[in-house]
Amino acid sequence: MARTKIKEVLQREDSGYEVNIKGWVRSFRNNQFIALNDGSCMNNLQVVVELGSADDELLRRISVGASLSVNGVVVESQGKGQRVEVKASAVEVLGECDNEVYPLQLKNRPSLEHLREIAHLRFRTNTFGAVFRVRHALAYAIHKFFNDKGFVYLHTPIVTASDAEGAGEMFRVTTLPFDNAPRNDDGSVDFKEDFFGRSTNLTVSGQLEAELGAMAFSEVYTFGPTFRAENSNTPRHLAEFWMIEPEVAFNDITDNMDLAEEFIQYLIRYVLDNNREDLEFLAQRLADEEKQKPQNERSEMGLIEKLEFVLNNKFERITYTEAIDILLDSPVYKKKKFQYDVKWGIDMQSEHERYLVEKHFKKPVIVTNYPKDIKAFYMRQNDDGKTVAAMDILAPGIGEIVGGSQREERLDKLTQRMEEMHIPTEEMYWYLDTRRFGTVPHAGFGLGFERMVLFVTGMTNIRDVIPFPRTPKNADF
Repeated sequence: MARTKIKEVLQREDSGYEVNIKGWVRSFRNNQFIALNDGSCMNNLQVVVELGSADDELLRRISVGASLSVNGVVVESQGKGQRVEVKASAVEVLGECDNEVYPLQLKNRPSLEHLREIAHLRFRTNTFGAVFRVRHALAYAIHKFFNDKGFVYLHTPIVTASDAEGAGEMFRVTTLPFDNAPRNDDGSVDFKEDFFGRSTNLTVSGQLEAELGAMAFSEVYTFGPTFRAENSNTPRHLAEFWMIEPEVAFNDITDNMDLAEEFIQYLIRYVLDNNREDLEFLAQRLADEEKQKPQNERSEMGLIEKLEFVLNNKFERITYTEAIDILLDSPVYKKKKFQYDVKWGIDMQSEHERYLVEKHFKKPVIVTNYPKDIKAFYMRQNDDGKTVAAMDILAPGIGEIVGGSQREERLDKLTQRMEEMHIPTEEMYWYLDTRRFGTVPHAGFGLGFERMVLFVTGMTNIRDVIPFPRTPKNADF
């Protein structure tokens, strides 16, 4: 008999049919009632083994974490808590589980911190089952959104010789021996003998290559892994994470904001429509967590309330200058409660961003026209000579979730800015060629996928929304 997923059994309205189900034991009561879960949905399916129908040796092998194959008939449940259950006719133990050492026990619930140390098993918990089903749904929705709009999905390099952000904190890729690298006469490493014949690194962004695609297809997007070698041990930073980066020819900064807002709302609508059960579980989990906090630190909205609020309200749009004025006029600043100073020209910190969205506007905010000195070389310079056509979207609980800009399409302006920032124009000839040969206004943005998952699931640490987090001093699994 072919296997039937537990989700399908629970969704069907009828009963009285035979099934084969397979999954892992979540609980086993009275040598009779097995709660089985196969990961297809949040809920378990109860399997009833009639007393006396199974030998003692088989029953001893059924324990929490063990995997089973069950043949039986789906019947209406006589007990509370489930509509249907499976009356077992045959039970096979596929894999035993020693409960003396198995760490996922109902009586001893491990903390999220401990679950990170056993990330190879944490998928089996309700919390991480819900998180990663939502992550999957968001990934699918991203491709559906852009596909339905006629975008071309572009795979950009993971190994690259360019630094799109000018950040300098990159993971180097090399085949040269660490202990005896070839040297030039001046003592520097001779990369001519390396695999690519030059210094290369893991990508920090697919944006620059995406711009090349936009100059032919008009609308492209990337969705792939990116890497930052920042020594950031915070709940919002990873060394390896996924980014979605659309680039659109003929778009200006306003078009860019409109696309980003529509995109975020589309993703939220998709998971609300398709992952309600998972979200309701995560919402209850978050509500229980909130009860442990002091009253003044609790969120004003529950998780689903927050998602529906973002879905049903236009994002606030302000300039960077207006944002700084709001911060300077805030009670928090006047009482010197901000950890970091506020003045025009600063790169706003998370505490500033969260004040704007959580205390002042109480909804997502798009900030535009940042000082050019704190932004990347490729952003279009405004006529005031001080600012660039940049945009960041700030979300409640997280801060920056999207960063983007209208790109500098004017060759002379771009070249001048690159020279000011000591970016070698000769090496970037391919990027400048897009401005030499049929340049057009264009714009794009980057959405950190894990930050989006963090926002939608209500989790508080980014390490809990990626299967195997890569952080300083941690590359397990």
